[in-house]
Amino acid sequence: MMQRVAGSFVLAGAILCNTAPAAAQSPHTHHHSFGDAATWAKVFDDPRRDAWQKPHEVIAALALPPDAAVADIGAGTGYFAVRLARMLPRGQVYAIDTEPAMVRHLETRARREGLPHLAAIQGELADPRIPAPVDLILLVDVYHHIDARERYFAQLRASLKPGGRIAVIDFRMDAPIGPPRAARIAPDAVVAELGRAGYAPAGGHGFLPNQYFLLFTPAMR
Repeated sequence: MMQRVAGSFVLAGAILCNTAPAAAQSPHTHHHSFGDAATWAKVFDDPRRDAWQKPHEVIAALALPPDAAVADIGAGTGYFAVRLARMLPRGQVYAIDTEPAMVRHLETRARREGLPHLAAIQGELADPRIPAPVDLILLVDVYHHIDARERYFAQLRASLKPGGRIAVIDFRMDAPIGPPRAARIAPDAVVAELGRAGYAPAGGHGFLPNQYFLLFTPAMR
């Protein structure tokens, strides 16, 4: 059965176990209540995460034009979405989460930080409900939470503009932090699943210490 498609769940385990790698995220992490988004923001947006998540390097590596449209699926409290909005001043960022408290937090944060081009979207488990086609769909530490992935990603093709890409960042099998090894998806499996969903590999990057960083485009039909 599918876990919630929200960065909230996986990031809680990843960040909390960053200081204690032996205590990797357990399945119980998925049952935490995230009603108090302001409290969880202190965990998800902990500056110590920057050392291994390298958010600015990730966004720079995506080489997006300043007017790009991006959907951040599993946006949580906005760790990537807010940075994307700041680095894409003429673009549009959709911060998508299935947790209502996170969506409300994102709405408030966008207003507080003066980011009118950052829109918080209430997604569904089987449909992120991206409002309009985008240049990039970003999934950070979310891929392994999605059920029926081939169907899910096949449907996402309609949400990509011509030339659009999907970026998948998730924990390597040997990473000392993250979900239990049994819950992780190897990068070769990601390539195979997205291939069956109608995508072709479009490169990637190897600078993240704990995660793979893969790019895909819709395959020619």
